[in-house]
Amino acid sequence: MSGGLSAAKLALLHDVMAGYVERGDIPGLVTVVARRGEAHVDAIGAEPDSLFRIASMTKPVTAAAAMILVEEGRARLDEPVDAVLPELAHRSVLKSLESSLDDTVPANRPITLRDLLTFRLGFGLVMAMPGTYPIQKAMDELGLAPGPPAPARMPDPDEYLRRLGTLPLIHQPGERWMYNTGSDVLGVFVARASGRPLEEFMRERIFEPLGMKDTGFHVPPGDVRRLLPSYETSWQTGRVELYDPPDGQWSRPPAFASGAGGLVSTAADFLAFGEMMLNLGRRGSTRILSRPAVETMITDHLTPAQKAVSGLGPDFFANTGWGFGVEVTTRRFDTWASVGRFGWSGGLGTSWYTDPAEAMVTIILTQQGMTSPDPPNVFRDFWNLAYGAIDD
Repeated sequence: MSGGLSAAKLALLHDVMAGYVERGDIPGLVTVVARRGEAHVDAIGAEPDSLFRIASMTKPVTAAAAMILVEEGRARLDEPVDAVLPELAHRSVLKSLESSLDDTVPANRPITLRDLLTFRLGFGLVMAMPGTYPIQKAMDELGLAPGPPAPARMPDPDEYLRRLGTLPLIHQPGERWMYNTGSDVLGVFVARASGRPLEEFMRERIFEPLGMKDTGFHVPPGDVRRLLPSYETSWQTGRVELYDPPDGQWSRPPAFASGAGGLVSTAADFLAFGEMMLNLGRRGSTRILSRPAVETMITDHLTPAQKAVSGLGPDFFANTGWGFGVEVTTRRFDTWASVGRFGWSGGLGTSWYTDPAEAMVTIILTQQGMTSPDPPNVFRDFWNLAYGAIDD
């Protein structure tokens, strides 16, 4: 095979993935193993063009949109975001996580665009039971508590920023990595800086040039039949329950296009994005970003101290780091991934990674939500078997 992949090992990959569906562990899935221009798409309990809610796989796309603005001189990485996001100017910062909301100190400096891209703006997911700390209670009361993507729950972008601006930061800007919020704020930044709704800007500058015809923040009526149901495991009962039906939250335009987790896409569409990133900004004759811009995106920007207190649990960054909207592999570990592999997963059961050293893109889209920040077994088996199929 031109891609240097073993047909026998790809057949084994199919059998293992089919086992998850046959046992009822996963309702349906689509996998992609693409290497050196050769792509193998396998749909089990789904169709190759089935639509999936890709959740946090949205984050790299939002980061790419922001970098387009940087390359055009409409934004600068190390300038304060105050002019575009005045709601986040003149921040106060909690003295400690346990502090009341008025027990604060002034921020040492403004929040920058680089802070949003690297999740070091000083605000994000707090890894504790809901209601443990005053800031969590305040986030919940304002409808800003973390959770699975929920388009129907979110206010419009201006109201979202207004609410966020009433809260103190949890850490000083640039001090720590905190998950998720940076991408939602980044999406608002892109929309305001471009003067276009986020979906419109992404469609014009990323989706249409790459041929990502099925990717967006909602599904048109004629395509709802292709959107598979999404399932989650109840933390109270341990049972698998329906999270969102095909005619649910993604069947109509949202008030808030979430740059952190709002996109719907297909395997083919996201392969186009993954190959663009693999080729450092270009796919075929179409260039989305310059090579230096993508190289900056896929560089680990975290310090060792920041990795030690990641906010997604101890040792989460033991073998990886964080670029702009992507995780970056820094040491070979149990997925066999090369140093420099980059990508990210979505909490509703999806994952994409691009491996420059192997010229490979791997994608798995499932209907089953994750139960923790650690990758589920179906992801680990997919990655190991995909790398095991390399035969050159």
